[in-house]
Amino acid sequence: MADNNPLLDDASLPAFSRILPEHVLPAVKATLADHRRRIDALTADTQPRSFTTTMLPQETMDYELQRIWSPVNHLHSVADTEALRTAHAEAEQLLSEYSAEMGQNRELFAAVKAASENADFAALPLAARTLVDHALRDFRLSGVSLEEPARSRFREIVNELTRLSTEFENAVLDATDAWSETVDEKALAGIPESELGMFRDGEGFKLTLKQPCVTAVLTYADDRSVRERVYRAYQTRASDQGPHAGQFDNSARMAQILALKHEAATLLGFANSAEESLATKMAGKPDRVLDFLRDLVKRAKPIAERELAELRDFARDQMKLDELQPWDVSYAAEKLRVQKYDLSEEELKPYFALPAVTDGLFAIVNRVFGVVLQLRKDVDVWHPDVRFYDVVDESGRVIAGVYVDLYTRTGKRGGAWMDVCRSRFRNADTIHLPIAYVTCNFAPPSGDQPTLLTHDEVTTLFHEFGHGLHHLLTEVDYPGVAGIDGVEWDAVELPSQFMENFAWQRDALNLFARHYQTGELLPDSLFKRMLAARHYHAGLFLVRQLEFALFDFRLHLEYKAKQGARVMELLNEVRDEVAVIFPPAWQRMPHSFAHIFAGGYAAGYYSYLWAELLSADAFAQFEEMGIFNKDSGAAFRRNVLAVGGSRPALESFVAFRGREPQIDALLRSYGLAA
Repeated sequence: MADNNPLLDDASLPAFSRILPEHVLPAVKATLADHRRRIDALTADTQPRSFTTTMLPQETMDYELQRIWSPVNHLHSVADTEALRTAHAEAEQLLSEYSAEMGQNRELFAAVKAASENADFAALPLAARTLVDHALRDFRLSGVSLEEPARSRFREIVNELTRLSTEFENAVLDATDAWSETVDEKALAGIPESELGMFRDGEGFKLTLKQPCVTAVLTYADDRSVRERVYRAYQTRASDQGPHAGQFDNSARMAQILALKHEAATLLGFANSAEESLATKMAGKPDRVLDFLRDLVKRAKPIAERELAELRDFARDQMKLDELQPWDVSYAAEKLRVQKYDLSEEELKPYFALPAVTDGLFAIVNRVFGVVLQLRKDVDVWHPDVRFYDVVDESGRVIAGVYVDLYTRTGKRGGAWMDVCRSRFRNADTIHLPIAYVTCNFAPPSGDQPTLLTHDEVTTLFHEFGHGLHHLLTEVDYPGVAGIDGVEWDAVELPSQFMENFAWQRDALNLFARHYQTGELLPDSLFKRMLAARHYHAGLFLVRQLEFALFDFRLHLEYKAKQGARVMELLNEVRDEVAVIFPPAWQRMPHSFAHIFAGGYAAGYYSYLWAELLSADAFAQFEEMGIFNKDSGAAFRRNVLAVGGSRPALESFVAFRGREPQIDALLRSYGLAA
């Protein structure tokens, strides 16, 4: 069968061009059947339990399953088709059922527990002991101790949540792709020439809800009605409102997801799903999360109110906008920024050609962490735009690999992300190398002109590659605690946000910020204006993030079965506490909030800000010692990136910084320090 099904090939990299929808179910079914047989044999074995005989076989099976499922899941995100979507959904359901079944396998739990009680357990490496500890914790969080009918009900909930989360994400993708509007060039007045290429549609122009198009319209389009139409279509995706009202509506799915998460948490003995979420996070207790967020609200909201008042005055006095609507905010903010700092994104973009930015990012990684990224052209990819790079250490040895897919296209979900293709795994004498995907959605090149990035897009690329480095530079041999796996969710953003800082450093910019036509280095005068504008509307940005974080956390913390979800009602309560800009009543942000309804951030969106505190404080050492200081780079690699989830993230931070994190660094990074 392996000869005919590329998903069953034991190759070092997936054969993407050969993977078809009809391969998915046979590969998953065959592998799960084989794994069930092997688990039965493992639990029936009467030999004394040890890490080698109990945990390593499970790690091997998990690695085999990842080898099959990761390319399928990735193709579903970047090259979706109706046939693949159907196969993906059916296979995902089987995997969910298997995961729930294994999580409640009491014989397997007993075997792992016995291995943890083995006399030799204390002598195991830290990563091995952590892997066992995490396995025991995850058994408990999977309901292994539940009695019937609660055990079966918990499994049903897990399976149903898998289905609903996939449907939620599909609805957002379908709603995004469904809306478009043909316009003439006059409707795009104000949008820079460098951006117009993504709107061209044959002989005419077309508005879409692809992220680069939405951002360009809301930031630059002079026609207010065009901005409003795009804003309305984008902010009502997959909801009961807007141009496709009800067609892709996620309302019922959201209610079901929240109800099921709450029920599952209470079955496990938690008061709510927020408390369950914190069982695997640094913060630990709900009050600690709420205090952290509300402390930031007190500091940021007064600044945001002053920023908004200034913007409203500017819009009224100089733009004749008596009432600043949400679809006017980015447009007016860009005009005010140009006036205040004599700086526009269009002035910066010629210095951020995507090929040069990528080369500069790789040069920074080389200087800080001592590895080289070498392009390989013999790798099978899913689209001609995709590039694959070997990660090579100072001795010339290949230690990892990464797929980089940077352009937006139909069938590819929006946003930017990093994901795991293969984990690092030492199995007997074989070391399987870590392989990552880094995905963005930048506008593709237009004619002879390369893609020109905004500075925000530069930081996005650096951010996602920071996640990639966490995976690629791991030195842990067990997939369950290697790279990003096993890291507390509210610390997993530390390396990604850490890398963003380099995009603001003169010495780093000198490696790539050159005019794409003349080769001129980013002028000092322009760089100084860029730095001056760095904290422009930092208060407005921060309260928006705090709105997301508080809404998410309270949504899961305060859920009451008799009251239901109260999604929009609770969102309005949070906005009364946090927001300074209030959208129209028809806006439906939650309906496309895939981070919490289809991703891993449920009751954990606060993690971005929590980890930003860690990253700001970590980077402060590089500012003190020099951003390319090799000792600092080696220490960060050794104490944070290399150890992955093999120890608590706070211990890793303290090992690098010599102390616990301090909030002053976060406030300085936003320009909010006293």
